[in-house]
Amino acid sequence: MVPAFPHAVQRLYLERVAKSTRPYLARGHQVVRCPNCLLAVEHCQCHLRAQVPSQCAFCLVMYDGEILKPSNSARLIADLVADTHAFTWSRTEPNEALLSLLKRDDYQPIVIYPQENAVATQPVVTDEQLVTGGAKKPLFILLDGTWRQAHKMYRKSVWLHDLPLLSFHLSQPPTSYSLRQGSLDFQLATAEVAALALNKAHEDANANVLLRWFEVFCEASLMATSKTSLVKNRKPLAQLQQEYQQALSLANKASS
Repeated sequence: MVPAFPHAVQRLYLERVAKSTRPYLARGHQVVRCPNCLLAVEHCQCHLRAQVPSQCAFCLVMYDGEILKPSNSARLIADLVADTHAFTWSRTEPNEALLSLLKRDDYQPIVIYPQENAVATQPVVTDEQLVTGGAKKPLFILLDGTWRQAHKMYRKSVWLHDLPLLSFHLSQPPTSYSLRQGSLDFQLATAEVAALALNKAHEDANANVLLRWFEVFCEASLMATSKTSLVKNRKPLAQLQQEYQQALSLANKASS
């Protein structure tokens, strides 16, 4: 399926850039980047973007500084899943469009957050709420930022605390790639968390596509930096691209 362009995260990025009074000087800001995928132009992967036939939706609540980061993986979710929404988080004034989205009759909002850090009264998601193809589509809410920022967003957003909660307990991360060093063991990228959510909704093929797309993105990012030592036993980009395209083909066949 040909992806919509620009998608929700790209639109939010463009809005944020338009509001900026000075250039965002991220690490590697001298790199000439593709305006869409934010990878170095010589490693742009836009030609491989494609959507998966998902029955899930995603709501990305993004910390302001995260929107401009080239290493942000939330855009990869919007690359693949058409029904993706993105909003800037505000502590004092929750986005009215975001709150309206959560009240739609055709969505079942589900907050993804560690249960051990959640409020004690928050309900846990049920298997019925994760079912796709029914009257309500699962709408996975992802708090996109560093762990400290995500914790702040959750704690200060009381409108999240009555929604069903989905948590994951992993013995190892889904991939060996990381563009940032987390302060916690197995701290996951937003795209990896989204893949786990797709697995929970029994969209294993789509989850695999997202993980393979994440690996392509990470490798292309590393090729323009000095961070190649972050990943052991790296595969060549061409091999990762092939694995992604094979996963995409399998996902399309599974839905037909």
